Amino acid sequence: MPKHIFNKLPYPTQNLLITLFNTKQYINRHGGKYKKFREYYSKSEQLSKDQLEKQILIKKNSFLSYVKERSPWYKELDLTNLSNTDVLEKDDIVNHLSEIKTISEKKGVVSLTGGTTGASMKVIYTKSDLQERFAILDHFRAQHGYKLGEKTAWFSGKNLISEADITKGLCSHYDFINKIRFYSTFHINERNFDIYWKSLNNFKPKFIVGFPSSVYELCKIADSKGLHLTHKVKVFFPTAETVLPQHREVINRVMGCKLVDQYASSEGAPFILECGAGNMHIHPLTGIFEVVDEDMQPAEEGELLVTSFTTHGTPLIRYRIGDRIKLASPNKICDCGSIFPLVDRIEGRSTDYILSPTHGKVNLGNISNSTKDVNGIIKFQVIQYVLDKVQVLIVANDKFNVIEQGKFVAALQERLGLQLDITIENVNDIPTEKSGKFRIVKNLLGK
Repeated sequence: MPKHIFNKLPYPTQNLLITLFNTKQYINRHGGKYKKFREYYSKSEQLSKDQLEKQILIKKNSFLSYVKERSPWYKELDLTNLSNTDVLEKDDIVNHLSEIKTISEKKGVVSLTGGTTGASMKVIYTKSDLQERFAILDHFRAQHGYKLGEKTAWFSGKNLISEADITKGLCSHYDFINKIRFYSTFHINERNFDIYWKSLNNFKPKFIVGFPSSVYELCKIADSKGLHLTHKVKVFFPTAETVLPQHREVINRVMGCKLVDQYASSEGAPFILECGAGNMHIHPLTGIFEVVDEDMQPAEEGELLVTSFTTHGTPLIRYRIGDRIKLASPNKICDCGSIFPLVDRIEGRSTDYILSPTHGKVNLGNISNSTKDVNGIIKFQVIQYVLDKVQVLIVANDKFNVIEQGKFVAALQERLGLQLDITIENVNDIPTEKSGKFRIVKNLLGK
């Protein structure tokens, strides 16, 4: 339904439509082979090293055989040695989807990416792909106490709340069958804070899912006011963005819950999942992760190329997804007992950096730490248009005075170097992207 028609409907009718749509999605995602996949991934964690390697090979060969048979793009390519296969770029999928895909949109399930790293992109899943991916996610969340049907607050990029709704004190829609309240991430700011905070306290969710930047912003404002939720949330499951140390610290303090991270993508990347011991594990049965340096050589830290076993509809083979990770030492053993490979950290998009004349590429994690000892900053964004200058937008409260600004600028200079001119601009709000996500770093060099 077009957004302008949806917005004119009575609020209870909107909730009914969202409930019906979400229930239909639930049936599609949890039907078919879903139960079989849940059993498979539950048993996979008890596999020995030899059994695991055998299962990886079975899944890999099955996926590549399917792709060779069904995809015109890969039909003539030699996939026996993936390291010799050309890298698949985002532009390839945007411009050549008809050649890459193995299934039509009518027979498959269409997924659209948000487009925060470039053009919005379409991929098509088979129904089996979709059911397998939700089986993996549901099993992972269940290990941390999540149960389908329990009250959940969801913060994602669904832009279904209007300014008129906000003036009425409305910031979300409710799926009353599945007990999920969907919150808008486009209207979170200090002006609307009381509306969100009242809603969360009244709803009393057991779980929270969604963009960490959105939940963090709410918690940051609450923290500045000395507020905590009146009930305890069990777990926050972040999605779609890089989790930063301050996210864990502030959300835990305000919401009283632990944060359990995951890595995947709307295109269908393999999974990296946080275990009970707090470490991130590559799930080797979901696909292959290659970490490469700028010369495309294998590296411990660098850019990701992914081959995903759950992308039969739009095959991803050595796909440059645009993210960076650092692998843990192969000798590191996790306290959880899993033999799945460990990741030291997920660094996020490879474009999330500021280029400094003296310090080179300064990544998102380093820049976000600039506020560590600074009071009063609710959120900030660093934008780079030219090599020798950055613009820094800041949303702050009364605690952010001249002294705190000096500390913040000094922290940025320490990370970015003194040859980069830093312009500070205090603003009332910083808009999210079209996807509903918020970006701390926007590298616009050459754009």
